[in-house]
Amino acid sequence: MQRKQSEGIGLVHPIMEQSFAVIDREIGAHNLSFTEYAIVRRVIHTTADFEFKHLVSFSPNAIAAGITALRCGVPIVTDVSMVKQGIAGMVTKTFNNPLISAVEQASIALPGKTRTETGLLQCLQKYPDAVYVIGNAPTALLALCNRITTDSILPALVIGAPVGFISVLESKAALAQTPVEQIRVESRKGGSSVAAAILNALIMLALEN
Repeated sequence: MQRKQSEGIGLVHPIMEQSFAVIDREIGAHNLSFTEYAIVRRVIHTTADFEFKHLVSFSPNAIAAGITALRCGVPIVTDVSMVKQGIAGMVTKTFNNPLISAVEQASIALPGKTRTETGLLQCLQKYPDAVYVIGNAPTALLALCNRITTDSILPALVIGAPVGFISVLESKAALAQTPVEQIRVESRKGGSSVAAAILNALIMLALEN
């Protein structure tokens, strides 16, 4: 029944269902839980890259924390506008969480920082317990990690999926060392579409469970 309800509001396209069936046939053996697989499968659907079944890491309560936050209307902060655009449709059709792009919050960058990093720090002050979705800017993820301590108000969830060659591995390693609930894409892979896919999959899980 839950699945039919989600299909009824236009969240699952028949072609996506067919693609999921192909992934189910071809993915091979894995140790992912049902909910972890739902997220990884959507990332694979977005990228056509089965390597992601080995690259997406989950902290023990990450999925439950993300589902709870979404259902409670917690703000969602993205690093860049492309991630925001990739999740806006699903957010609007479902829980309608406030949706903020960090880079859009900073007209100019602070000295020695990027605009995205500057905006991210502003968002962290304003929305310390938000869901943070990083798909492009490792500098923003590093800034977030540097501000997270055991004494601070922790974000509800951090999705760390920046892509590229400079500071990407370092930012993901820094996230791994924080106490925050997180879904992390290991390696240099990731990107705005991957980050959006993870958040959209969480929304589907929040609807169906």
